[in-house]
Amino acid sequence: MLILTKVRHWLAILFISVTGCAVPIHAQTQAQDRQAAGTVLTLAQAEALAIRHNPALAAAGKRAEAMAAVPAQAGSLADPTLSLNALNLPLHSFSTTQENMTQIQLGIAQAIPFPGKLALEAEAAAYLADMAAQDRQEFRLLLLRNTRIHWWNLAYLDKALSIIRQNQDLLRNLVRIAETKYKTGKGLQQDVLLAQLELSNLLERELNLSSARQTEAAALNALLGRPTNTGIELPHQDKPDLQAFDADAETLKQQARQHRPMLLAGSLNMQLADVRLARAAKDYYPDFTLGAAYGFRQGINPASGQTRQDLASIMFSMSLPIYSSSKQDRAVDQRAAEKASAAFSWQDAANQVDADIDAAVSELRIAHDRVRLFEQGILPQARQTTASMQAGYQVNKVDFLNLVHARLNEFNTDVQYWQQISLAHQAEARLAAAAGLDDLQQEVTHHE
Repeated sequence: MLILTKVRHWLAILFISVTGCAVPIHAQTQAQDRQAAGTVLTLAQAEALAIRHNPALAAAGKRAEAMAAVPAQAGSLADPTLSLNALNLPLHSFSTTQENMTQIQLGIAQAIPFPGKLALEAEAAAYLADMAAQDRQEFRLLLLRNTRIHWWNLAYLDKALSIIRQNQDLLRNLVRIAETKYKTGKGLQQDVLLAQLELSNLLERELNLSSARQTEAAALNALLGRPTNTGIELPHQDKPDLQAFDADAETLKQQARQHRPMLLAGSLNMQLADVRLARAAKDYYPDFTLGAAYGFRQGINPASGQTRQDLASIMFSMSLPIYSSSKQDRAVDQRAAEKASAAFSWQDAANQVDADIDAAVSELRIAHDRVRLFEQGILPQARQTTASMQAGYQVNKVDFLNLVHARLNEFNTDVQYWQQISLAHQAEARLAAAAGLDDLQQEVTHHE
């Protein structure tokens, strides 16, 4: 019995120890998962959030859904008309049995357009629905472009802030060195003042960059459909993620003709103009109305002494387009002008797309050339100069002013280098959108 009690005692201690350790570890793991998922925003995550949560894109999608419901309506006949009439009532008695022709009539009538009109109206509505769908895809394409541009602007600002804070620490060290030399009589007071001035300039520049970052973060959050004050942390950038891409402008222009939603919508608009012109020509032909009625009669016919028989009526009417010079002719002229306008609008849009592609290709090539120049020449030279100046200063062969200027030149070079990386990615985003592509590495777009 004593042995059993001790065993239970040790099992209880073991259980408490295990659960006491496991719960904090599990809670810590959950907290780390939440932190990893909630703070770092990759570019792919930003694009996915924009597509899922951007309210303007959702509104464009709902507009496309609404337009998709129109063709079935446009191709349907108008609702029939049901009528209830009292015919030939005598005014002095309002009796339904006094006169032979008095009747209570129940009728129905249906308006029927000339054959082909409804089909053309449904076809026109179908083109409008397709155009709304293309407008939604165009908005999606531009949303991706703008999300990428703001994300890379934010990435550049984060890198610039990181570099400027590192240089502030270096300048603080230089200030301490200058102060030490001044106190020991080996340095000049102007060196201390110069270092403090440059440090203040860096602090002021940090404030400007921080303000610009807040603006970019607010703009990016708005695109992602989030409150503009939502915190954003981007992945740390150690190496430039810039892929070599030889953009061929003519190939991209041909792809734009096939994939750019704006141009596809323009083509649909030209086809819509053809349909509307054909529909206007149909108005030279009349529309019809067919109807039937049943008349209920009461009482006895005095002439025959028999119960009055009910009456049936059939009706047919048609419109007479006799004012064609002021209506149908003018409508045809209107639609013909709209057709020409649609063709000119498409050509203008195509020219603008070509110009955007040429500009983006030029920006991308220049950015790639500048990145290579920084990597192969400017950056190594700036770092070698700083190292040489620092070595010379330590043995009193270089004055403090040249050392500070070399340090600041290296800092500015680093910031400009990462700015060119950001500009290259932004040019890629503009080029992909201009060509109607989700990604420049893909030859066809993959819409949702």
